[in-house]
Amino acid sequence: MNFISFLNSSMVLFDHISQIASIGVEGGDIEVFSHADSRKGGSDYELVTVFPGFVDVHIHGAVGIDVNEADAEGLLKIAAFLAKNGVTAWMPTVVPDSDENYRRTIDELDRLMELQKGKAVAQAVGVHYEGVFANEKMCGALRPEYFRDAKERTTPSAQSGDHPSFVRRGASGLPRLQNGVHMTTMAPEIDGGVELIEELVADGWIVSIGHTRADAETLERAYAAGARHMTHFFNAMTGVHHRDLGVAGWGLAKRDVTFDIIADGIHVHPDMVRVACRSKTPDNVSLISDSVAPTGLGDGEYALWGETITVEDGRTQNERGSIAGSVITMHDAVRRMLSLGFSEVEVAKMASTNPGRLLGLNDRGAIEVGKRADLVGIDAAGNIAFTMIGGQIVFAEARAWRPRLLMIGISRETAPVGTLGPGIFSGDASSLICRREPGSRWSRIYGRLPAPWRWRRGAT
Repeated sequence: MNFISFLNSSMVLFDHISQIASIGVEGGDIEVFSHADSRKGGSDYELVTVFPGFVDVHIHGAVGIDVNEADAEGLLKIAAFLAKNGVTAWMPTVVPDSDENYRRTIDELDRLMELQKGKAVAQAVGVHYEGVFANEKMCGALRPEYFRDAKERTTPSAQSGDHPSFVRRGASGLPRLQNGVHMTTMAPEIDGGVELIEELVADGWIVSIGHTRADAETLERAYAAGARHMTHFFNAMTGVHHRDLGVAGWGLAKRDVTFDIIADGIHVHPDMVRVACRSKTPDNVSLISDSVAPTGLGDGEYALWGETITVEDGRTQNERGSIAGSVITMHDAVRRMLSLGFSEVEVAKMASTNPGRLLGLNDRGAIEVGKRADLVGIDAAGNIAFTMIGGQIVFAEARAWRPRLLMIGISRETAPVGTLGPGIFSGDASSLICRREPGSRWSRIYGRLPAPWRWRRGAT
């Protein structure tokens, strides 16, 4: 059994925070965790909070690579970027496209599922078809010329040749992976939409409601047919009005319906994110990135989905003036939700547990004995310290503070756990960590003291 040891660290369990000294991993699963160090010597990580690995059910690309256009090697580059940002499992998400390109993309995803095994990358667990069966009036950044009618689906018998993805077609008429989760976002009000939902659910698909302006009656029929989730809540759907429930209002009111939301501060106002997630409760909300190819590249102009999109100050816009996805990571979403006042336990549910449950991944999404050892450590400054997938560290931040953080003082400063600003030491104190001891008026200060640091007289 391999042990990872921690100093002054905690882990986010399903319903509380627990101090942690070590986690034992065997065969890719968590075998034990303890409050007492199980081995001699120094710790592996210090002053970190360990979350379950993040699960992103809606991501179109990153680092200049688009899922619709990528080969398996390109998809691995996206997956490596995701691992550095705390994502341990993801659903490559495709936008409406030609049947030919769908077949090519599915073939590459099948190759990815083989290539990713044992590699230091976030693991793709399926495919998410977004908006193939959508309402043209709610297309957002999607290309309506590729939308399909639910009653005019392609079937294997209608195709020429024996391409394997044709053979694997089911109710949707869309190419299927050899193995993995299949999810689609669709509008139930399109012609034949509710009937399609019934067939998809019977065929093992996860059906999410989105890109829709369905009325309440149609939404109830969709729910009865098996659609129990909603995609990028508030976006590409009718909103809440005091005389019209709207799609968003129905989602908030319907007890057993869950939704995902883009917490980038652009798609939905932060205060509205707070209102919606508190109303629905964090038990029924998943965070998504909905990130697109420019993610990780910064501001600029990029070719995407047949047009040019601009990224400026973190906001995307296509030539039609629509927001064209986000350029955030799940880590960014987690940090924003924490800044909005959600607890670490609540955020872990939204970033890990709930999306894992949505996808039926019962072996991950929580830190429990017997669960897959997919973990992410976040340091006191909010940065990713490490990402573990299947018991293997696939990303670790350079440990500038090793071999040890020394306790170099105590203070009555009221700063919370995190970065301690200037005022106690001369010079730049940005690399110090202030940790309040439970039940004490004093905080311990950890750090290394590069010259010419000195204690400022009179500081208390």
